[in-house]
Amino acid sequence: MIEWRDEGALLAVRPHGETSVIVEAFTLQHGRHSGVVRGGIGRKLSPFLQPGGQVELVWKARLEDHLGAFAVEPIRSRTAVVLSNKLALAGLNAVASLLSQVLPEREAHPPLYDRTITLLDLLGEGEVWPLAYLQWELALLEELGFALDLTQCAVTGTTEDLAYISPKTGRAVSRAAAGVWAERLLPLAPVLIGEGDAGGPEIATALAVTGYFIEHRLIKSLGDRTMPAARARLLAVLERQS
Repeated sequence: MIEWRDEGALLAVRPHGETSVIVEAFTLQHGRHSGVVRGGIGRKLSPFLQPGGQVELVWKARLEDHLGAFAVEPIRSRTAVVLSNKLALAGLNAVASLLSQVLPEREAHPPLYDRTITLLDLLGEGEVWPLAYLQWELALLEELGFALDLTQCAVTGTTEDLAYISPKTGRAVSRAAAGVWAERLLPLAPVLIGEGDAGGPEIATALAVTGYFIEHRLIKSLGDRTMPAARARLLAVLERQS
């Protein structure tokens, strides 16, 4: 029998048989991991077996490659926050869907886990959450090998007047170096490098960029997968609120 204990954030919960559920969690030490929770649809467990919930997990299986079973103890529920706040609900769904789509199974990513818990802790904080989410998407790209390099111009090496991003390399390009190729480049919103305003329009421009690299670089590298619809719903909520 194989057994381990870890903490994690719940990404998805789906029925399994008459009384059980299969839980997918992003764990600190074991990455994205699934397991059966016996009695998961009952009154005792179902209230905290919700996406976004932070839990203590004990996983047991006869063999390493088996689905295995989870014993679950709650650490923190975020249900009340997301049920009373449209942005929080849309944000949670986007985060959980993206992680389910792009994280390798059973591969630990402790820095991204810590960033994710910090982001989930900010759900409901409407003034700061959109910027925190943008920074989380940048961290997601970096953690999974698709970091953007926005420190200097890829053509000249200058750090001045960086205005564009190459969609092929993810590197910054200065306004002067872009020349006639500017229309083929992505806009470098100052908020991506921690400058300028961080209002709705600026966040939207920046999220269009991170979304491009998530969809056309990260997700494309994983084969037959698509950008989760939950992310588009989050952008729609952000647009209405701005």
